[in-house]
Amino acid sequence: MVLITHWLWFKSVDCNMVLVLSRTYFPEGTNGKLACNGQFICNTIELPWRKNQKSVSCIPEGYYLLRKRYSRKFQWHIEVVAVKNRSFILLHPANNALNELNGCIAPVTQLSGAGLGLQSRQAFVKVKKMVYGALNQSAIVSLIIQS
Repeated sequence: MVLITHWLWFKSVDCNMVLVLSRTYFPEGTNGKLACNGQFICNTIELPWRKNQKSVSCIPEGYYLLRKRYSRKFQWHIEVVAVKNRSFILLHPANNALNELNGCIAPVTQLSGAGLGLQSRQAFVKVKKMVYGALNQSAIVSLIIQS
């Protein structure tokens, strides 16, 4: 019921940018394809699905808002807002989900295995440019995660 409620809320908000992350699950990691308005942006890697356990699982499928965030470790990056029972879920560069992610999403240029990718920084810069461009124009940016 929560997802339906969130979906209705998103439908009632004029979302200026909607990103869709379509996932494929593997025991070793989760791979995805990120698109905007039906246009492929990049691949993604995440941890495997482990029932939303902190630091060892990707986040649940659903509907989320994105916002800018700054940290010393990642500088300017993107935060996935209001993930149930989780905090600081980010989009940031990483090439190996098991070694570099704690539940976050890493854009990658090319997939090289389950939860593995190449040229993450390049893909992240592309996503960040799109998202920040929309946010800088006061747009609402949402992320739909599905399988």
